[in-house]
Amino acid sequence: MGIKFNKSTREFHLYNDNISYIVRIIAGIEQVENVYYGKRLTHRESFKHIMERELRPSCNMFEGSHTTSLEHIKQDYPCYGTTDYRYPAHTIISKNGSRISNYRYLEHKIYGGKNKLKGLPATYVENNSEAETLEIILFDELLNSKLILSYTIYKDIDAICRNTKITNEGLNEFYIDNAMSMSIDLPDSNFEFIHTSGAWARECHLKSRKLTEGIQGIHSLRGASSHIHNPFMLLKRPDTTEEKGEVYGFSLVYSGNFLGQIEVDSYGVSRVMMGINPYEFKWKLDSKEEFQTPECVMVYTDNGLNAMSQTYHKLYRTRLARGIWRDKERPVLVNNWEATYFDFDEEKILSIVRTAKDLGIELFVLDDGWFGRRNDDTSSLGDWFVNKEKLPNGIAGLSKKVEEIGLKFGLWFEPEMVCKDTKLFKEHPEWAIQTPNRNMSHGRNQLILDFSRDEVIEYVFNLMDDIIGNSKISYIKWDMNRYITEPYSLALGADRQGEVFHRYILGVYKLAEKIIAKYPNILIESCAGGGARFDPGMLYYAPQTWASDDTDAIERLKIQYGTSMIYPLSAIGSHVSAVPNHQVGRFTPLNTRANVAYFGTFGYELNLNTLSDEEKEIVKEQVEFFKKNKSLFQKGDFYRILNPFERNETSWMVVSEDKSRAIVGYYQALCIPNEKYNRIKLQGLDSNKLYSIEGREGNYYGDELMNLGIILSKDYTDNSNEYWSRKREDFMSQLFLLNECK
Repeated sequence: MGIKFNKSTREFHLYNDNISYIVRIIAGIEQVENVYYGKRLTHRESFKHIMERELRPSCNMFEGSHTTSLEHIKQDYPCYGTTDYRYPAHTIISKNGSRISNYRYLEHKIYGGKNKLKGLPATYVENNSEAETLEIILFDELLNSKLILSYTIYKDIDAICRNTKITNEGLNEFYIDNAMSMSIDLPDSNFEFIHTSGAWARECHLKSRKLTEGIQGIHSLRGASSHIHNPFMLLKRPDTTEEKGEVYGFSLVYSGNFLGQIEVDSYGVSRVMMGINPYEFKWKLDSKEEFQTPECVMVYTDNGLNAMSQTYHKLYRTRLARGIWRDKERPVLVNNWEATYFDFDEEKILSIVRTAKDLGIELFVLDDGWFGRRNDDTSSLGDWFVNKEKLPNGIAGLSKKVEEIGLKFGLWFEPEMVCKDTKLFKEHPEWAIQTPNRNMSHGRNQLILDFSRDEVIEYVFNLMDDIIGNSKISYIKWDMNRYITEPYSLALGADRQGEVFHRYILGVYKLAEKIIAKYPNILIESCAGGGARFDPGMLYYAPQTWASDDTDAIERLKIQYGTSMIYPLSAIGSHVSAVPNHQVGRFTPLNTRANVAYFGTFGYELNLNTLSDEEKEIVKEQVEFFKKNKSLFQKGDFYRILNPFERNETSWMVVSEDKSRAIVGYYQALCIPNEKYNRIKLQGLDSNKLYSIEGREGNYYGDELMNLGIILSKDYTDNSNEYWSRKREDFMSQLFLLNECK
């Protein structure tokens, strides 16, 4: 790993064993050009031989020059209006109203390690030898402003992390109208554009389209990263598969409004950019202030989609998630939401806890309804005072009793919200996000607190602190159930209303940091009506996220498959729920529900006391199985095998780091009569190792399992009666447990 600077050509080469990223300072123009991003190149003293400059009919920056049109130069952080007519990565509005900037190379820094971002989540290093960072500092003399482009490359992870900082060195304020975290001009457009899209209860469905001339992109203007699009996209070659081929991944470590965009020009160049959505964004930068963009993580591989995903999984699991729960095995939990909804009291809760203890479950989570007069979703958010009619001994008393039974205790909060009937709203109506003299829209009968205000954050923290500090709480479920409407802060002037969305999410991060700082041993799971804020930004504060309010096992196949494109299993909240399923009304076998939920954090979302004795024994076996294999599910390498968006079957697997163990999941949505022979070709095993498969006779070499596969059909020679009497059912699943033969 290293960052080389070729002084004579002013080229920067970032590389490790597998990837290279090369930029240079454009002579005369003094801006940053992208030379190459892809598979590792041998370093040389000059890459001038791969310069591309043809004469094209266009405007050029200098008289007499025919090759200084920025429209035809592949840039790394472009502006608009100085011969480039494509969308810019940044826009500054100066005092005279001009939107033209001219940041020119001033200096650069190269150093070991990676600096933290002020007030923002980001990947990190534990030792400076893990990564190197390049900062290219450019300066605009008219604005008296610095533009600092930061690039970090990891030694053992094929990722490049980019962010941008803008400073005001002068005496006059100016406005930032647009500040992307990264931009890159790729030399061609022969790609398929893939992203995850959806809605509440069907998040992270994979969408694919071929790039063509014009604009393609994903975005959010909802105040959260959203159910609709995840802040992640990738470009892959048309022949790329899960196992081979080129992929470029782009992931924004941010939880608010974002934009991910690809612009293909008439010459086939693909401009990729990602960052804060510039719509509804306008940041006033006063003298001596700075603005920091979120981080964008870029991943390149020529080994297919699985390899790209595993890079993100490793980075986000080990160098984005933090604290003791980053590596610690997560507890098997039961949440009472689908068991009781708002209808519970202390004894009903304790009866579920006692049964959970008998079944081996480790953590009980009390969901919505424990505070104020919260008997439905129309009241009480913001008044985090215990409902003594339901819980006469309060959260403190209940949590103590739960721990005495032998389980840890977790609690649900929705700290960003407020209802109109609360003490909080009556005393401070100005603390709700609202536009003066305009209607206040409602979502789930609630309004949103203005987290751009420090006094609001402090008030909510003190309420949460009072509950947490006086109780035995090991886990917090942090929910957020509506998007922002009428975006306006009564605490900000007219010239700063374009800052509301970003200041809001900075406030969310600030509250999360305060909770973590005081209670570092608490496991936080983030939630936003399911997956509306399942993004890398929240993973920095909460190492797992509730993937979707849809708990149906068959629907979860698509949701978890799409989510795995970027997020590790350790981040995917997944539970076994009751049947008929509360979202789709489907009946699925109990073993299938577990076989899907195992590939995540695992838990239960049902009333354990309504299970039959036979079902309770099955649950006890499921809990025991997951406990035995927690480490493999949490830390193993995950592979996608069969795609549920393309077929009736789904398959995936997880393999231990030393390749001695693996667990394969196979799922068939609908039963098929007279079906063809099926095999599952596995991945990630050691070709030369000999494996046994629990429940099957014989042993199998890794190359056999990967090239020939597990044969799913049986040999019914001389046994036709068994064939005709075999059990057939919809929503069938199987697990295959592989162990190295010693």
